[in-house]
Amino acid sequence: MRLLALAATVAAAVLSAACGAGEQDGASPGQAGAPLETRPANGAGQQPAFPGQTRAPGVRTETALAHRIVASGLEHPWGLALLPDGGWLVTERPGRLRIITAGGAIGEPVAGLPAVDARGQGGLLDVAAGPTFGADRLIYWSYSEPREGGNATSVARARLSDDGTRVENVQIIFRALPVYNGDKHFGSSLAFDDAGHLFVTLGERSDRPMRPQAQDLGSHMGKVVRINADGSVPRDNPFVGRAGALPEIWSLGHRNVQGVAIAPDGAVWTMEHGTRGGDELNRLEAGKNYGWPVIAYGVEYSGGPINEGVTAREGMEQPVYYWDPVIAPGGMTFYDGAMFPGWRGNLLVAGLKEKHIARLVLEGGRVVGEERLLTGLGERIRDVAVAPDGAVWAITDEQNGKLVRLAAS
Repeated sequence: MRLLALAATVAAAVLSAACGAGEQDGASPGQAGAPLETRPANGAGQQPAFPGQTRAPGVRTETALAHRIVASGLEHPWGLALLPDGGWLVTERPGRLRIITAGGAIGEPVAGLPAVDARGQGGLLDVAAGPTFGADRLIYWSYSEPREGGNATSVARARLSDDGTRVENVQIIFRALPVYNGDKHFGSSLAFDDAGHLFVTLGERSDRPMRPQAQDLGSHMGKVVRINADGSVPRDNPFVGRAGALPEIWSLGHRNVQGVAIAPDGAVWTMEHGTRGGDELNRLEAGKNYGWPVIAYGVEYSGGPINEGVTAREGMEQPVYYWDPVIAPGGMTFYDGAMFPGWRGNLLVAGLKEKHIARLVLEGGRVVGEERLLTGLGERIRDVAVAPDGAVWAITDEQNGKLVRLAAS
């Protein structure tokens, strides 16, 4: 485990500030109002279920934007969460949690976290400060937990020590079932609603034998679950009391959900990875079925149809928006800052494959505009958050991962 030098970090930040100054990160190519995406879709012949479900018109932020690298040298950072003092909790997938100050000082790994199974897409995943952090200093994180016979996604909570060097009284409050010996599609993103319920997003583990479990209410695979902060099950969850159903389940029929955000009106929105095509933005409703693997946009990685090749079926929900080709979405957040008043209520989505932040303009529950931000960085954007001053912060999923600030220049 290496030591990260503050002097090197500050030097990198200064150089990056110079490189990023004055960049038109907000520029949208092409004619105003034309869709940003011009490449052919993988799902040839597939039609959206309603106008505007894909390839939204391009929009542009007229304010000049610039990014600054605040910290670097992180190993595949995954989750990003703001602390009340302006510092950031940042996870690294191999199993380390660090605190990075707003000035770029990178702390030593926080001690006391349980072991992770850091294979493939597994490891230490998302992190969140609890809704009562100011009173109890509780933080929450998700991770691929090594278990007998394989692994699965788990969620733990603990008290962050006063000096931020360790976690105390670790409790595992949720364990996804069944256990599976694989290294893909663990999910997993965390979000608290205003009532203190914790939403946890999960993948269906990718491999063909596991896919059908996304439709099985006796499995957590391919689900979004809703629990209380202590891990107990809210009594108003949609499947409480149903024979054969796991009571934590909020929604089903998901592939690999790695982004979740609570809208200003309390609605739960998620981002889901597709195959070759079919990344989805969904507005979740309790008990609803979002279709995977029965319906999906796009095609298999091999090029053939996904199951029957259908994109709609009665009783299954359509995504609010989808991408084909994919952007490979990571974390997401609603913008509510003062720096860019015109962005308020917009969704900011981290894009891994296409290496940008997608700004989605929402009206009436639909996407009516899309912009690509932070394109000048050229790195896989894993998670995104908004600071109190309205600046946008992001982490990059790279061997030399970075914490980046995007702001008006």
